[in-house]
Amino acid sequence: MSRLNRRQALGAGLAALAGGSVVSAKKKRPGPEMNVLFVSIADLRPELGCYGSAEVLSPHIDRLASGGLTMLRAYAQQSSGAASRRSTLSGVRPEGGPGVTPLPQQFARYGYQTSSVGDPVATAAFGDSRQAPDVDDDELPDGRTAAEAIENMKRLRGEQLFFLSVNFQRPSLPFIAPKSYFDLYPKGLIKPADNPEPPKGAPHFALHDSQPLRAFDDVSSSGPIEGEQARELIRAYYASITFVDAQVGRLLKALEDLDLHQNTTVVLWGDRGYHLGEHGLWGGDSNFEAALRAPLIIRSPGQRGGGRKSFALTELADIYPTLCDLSKVPMPDGLEGSAFTPLFEDPDRLWKRAVFSSLPREIPGIGPGVGRTMRTTRFRYTEWTSPGSAFRAAEVYDYREDRGETRNLVGRPETASLVNGLAGMLQEGWQTSLPPTDPRGSAKS
Repeated sequence: MSRLNRRQALGAGLAALAGGSVVSAKKKRPGPEMNVLFVSIADLRPELGCYGSAEVLSPHIDRLASGGLTMLRAYAQQSSGAASRRSTLSGVRPEGGPGVTPLPQQFARYGYQTSSVGDPVATAAFGDSRQAPDVDDDELPDGRTAAEAIENMKRLRGEQLFFLSVNFQRPSLPFIAPKSYFDLYPKGLIKPADNPEPPKGAPHFALHDSQPLRAFDDVSSSGPIEGEQARELIRAYYASITFVDAQVGRLLKALEDLDLHQNTTVVLWGDRGYHLGEHGLWGGDSNFEAALRAPLIIRSPGQRGGGRKSFALTELADIYPTLCDLSKVPMPDGLEGSAFTPLFEDPDRLWKRAVFSSLPREIPGIGPGVGRTMRTTRFRYTEWTSPGSAFRAAEVYDYREDRGETRNLVGRPETASLVNGLAGMLQEGWQTSLPPTDPRGSAKS
């Protein structure tokens, strides 16, 4: 099967998971009459005005944030978009077991009409890189997705509660947006990443060769991507963000026009982060901060938190239980995230000690391996192992002293105690870092 067909098949599978028809056996659901608009955006790093970016124009997402709660430290369970989406929709971490009812199906069981629009995986040909066509929004897939979502809102309004998944492709590759959005970003103002070198002391397999970007015929197949080409790639990524932001704005306006904004919870999330030249990398698929940190914004009528921001460590696995809690939909057994609804009342309250992600990786000379990584408020600890082998390599980065992850602290005598302590926390796992409000954590304390 070709790469393109694999991507198409993956997109169809994820769309099926996110959508589906209403389950016939509906159960009584106590609680508020609250719809859910579930907006996922592929490869969107938190490069948004509401996250402090001075470069990117995102007025509509910023408006959503002004009425909701913005999670400033939210992380994907894996920096692969497909694995991250599966984990988020199932409420189970990538290395966890199966068996949990997918999020939309859980809502369907309790009376919600569920539907899904948009393909979360871009399907344009790899040779068609960074066009800036002079076309209307609806001539591109994400514009058509927004239009279809609005038609779904009109159809569902007043019939019964709905859970509507809207999946946008941009700013994932290829970086295509109408010319009008490129015109907002003059070429001379684009700045490249300020940490383009690999971290000193990092294992070489922690990096990658920036595929699938190099599959495009106007990108060099090897060597650094820098200079004018890097700036143009970043410009195209920013234009793609502003394009998808406009589609989000259409959804928000439709909610207001249809008088649905007062009884609809809106959650907007990116399925992973994205390197734009940090450490010489482009894309996701690493255990570094740029690939794992993702935007997460939630606005729910009746909840405090309008315009608030929280530095609490959260994970995309937390979305499932949080939406259940807000909507009074019972949570199925086996969820591995924690509802962060208490943060609406107090965004600064004591929360998780750490969040956890993992990434499969072929380790040269060793074989199939995995990098398990843990982010605390200050540090990231990553441990690489290979099943059936004694192989082990580790990384530690201190974000208080080294925000750009320029040096790995492992192997230094003065950091041995720190490394051992973080390694112990990673081995204990996510179950021991739950927030105080999670009864599973209380039972262990």
